[in-house]
Amino acid sequence: MKVATYDQEGKEVGQTLLPKEIFGLEVNQELIHQVVVSQTANRRQVSAHTKGRGQVSGGGKKPWRQKGTGRARHGSTRSPIWRHGGIAFGPSRDRNFKKKINRKMKRLALLMVLSAKAKGNFLLVLETLKLEKIKTKFIAQLLQKLPCKNESALIVLPGMDKNVILASRNLKNAKPSQVKDLNALDLLTFKYLVMPKESIKVLKETMVKD
Repeated sequence: MKVATYDQEGKEVGQTLLPKEIFGLEVNQELIHQVVVSQTANRRQVSAHTKGRGQVSGGGKKPWRQKGTGRARHGSTRSPIWRHGGIAFGPSRDRNFKKKINRKMKRLALLMVLSAKAKGNFLLVLETLKLEKIKTKFIAQLLQKLPCKNESALIVLPGMDKNVILASRNLKNAKPSQVKDLNALDLLTFKYLVMPKESIKVLKETMVKD
């Protein structure tokens, strides 16, 4: 499969042949869904927490004797039916939402999403992407000149490029990422992928096994 290649001015300068081992896979929706659900669950932060009757302070003494007062019997002032009592069946920070997913499944889901992006014309290849200094305006203008204009885009870098990362991380609809950090969830969050040729080379070296 060949896709259009653009320079840093947003002009089409040729075509790039994509490795079929990465961009030519059949998509399995069920597998991708399973991996994305596990990734969202593993990112979940448990913050809601309530105290049960055994965790709130007080309530050690029986409020009044069992019989003879004419009042309902109670054993603690920290019962859930009392004011300032513990919460019954409330959320706890001890909850665990993590899901285990095999490494092979993660890798396969990533390659399938990459293939889907390429087949859907949502993969934009750049001849190169280098900045001599941090310039957010340059990245913003480049994205406006590409087919991803006014759409969300994930900029995939071959490695750590401080200038490009700092220049693009503050953009509303764009996010920088390195090849080593790619995952199916991030790819699906953004409509377009913007990749320099070097990123495809690194991706092939990383993902394709001899």
